[in-house]
Amino acid sequence: MMLLFFIGIVEMLIATLWTALVTKAKVLASGFVTFINIFIWYYVLETVIKDINNWQLIVIYAFGCAIGTIIGTWIFSWLENNKEQVLGKWQTFLRKINFFQKKNRENI
Repeated sequence: MMLLFFIGIVEMLIATLWTALVTKAKVLASGFVTFINIFIWYYVLETVIKDINNWQLIVIYAFGCAIGTIIGTWIFSWLENNKEQVLGKWQTFLRKINFFQKKNRENI
């Protein structure tokens, strides 16, 4: 039963990612995310149908989805507000990796 709670969280994180990708017209990435999401939904549907009279499954899943939506919205909002800072850190990190790769090639 707790697995459905965590699946609800993950599904909503994926749905939030999908929304961000679609709004940025990332066609292939949004298609891939949709593909993954369908497998998650299939598992949820199968689990609920197997125990159709257990309404607690729906409540647990819905609660997980609500928490996932809150977390996903917060993450993407934070990333949007801190985009320049996050990108700057990634660029610095990638430069360091590139530096080490160049250094290692010179030693060979």
